[in-house]
Amino acid sequence: MADAWISYFGIRVTNLERSLEFYTRLLDLEVVSRGRSSDSEAVQLRDRQSGQRLELNWYAPGSPYAGPYVPGEGLDHIGIEVRDLPATRDRLQELGIEVATRELPSDQDVWVSPEFRVLFIKDPDGNFLELFDVPKVRPG
Repeated sequence: MADAWISYFGIRVTNLERSLEFYTRLLDLEVVSRGRSSDSEAVQLRDRQSGQRLELNWYAPGSPYAGPYVPGEGLDHIGIEVRDLPATRDRLQELGIEVATRELPSDQDVWVSPEFRVLFIKDPDGNFLELFDVPKVRPG
């Protein structure tokens, strides 16, 4: 996928506010965005000098993504920005790569918000890759 680039890394944390304070104080990262669903919360941070981004992901007990936490195994997903998510989804289908429905209703593989569109795939070892775009013009 030539029109794709790594945008950020997401790590799973056990206490979002504690981790947020740690990363903002230690590395002077700034909060870029914050989002919440019924069983999760995420905060995306950016390094003021390099522009590199880190996403902190917290899952409520009972969430299918919470699982046992093992230090050192907290990679949640890699965020990859693409130019055109529907075209990317078509390309994935051509390549025989299945879309994972992580955090999405089972009948919907592209989640749309006012800010971005997103879908998930898994790499050969089962690691989640989040593919997203930020369209400037949204249909009706």
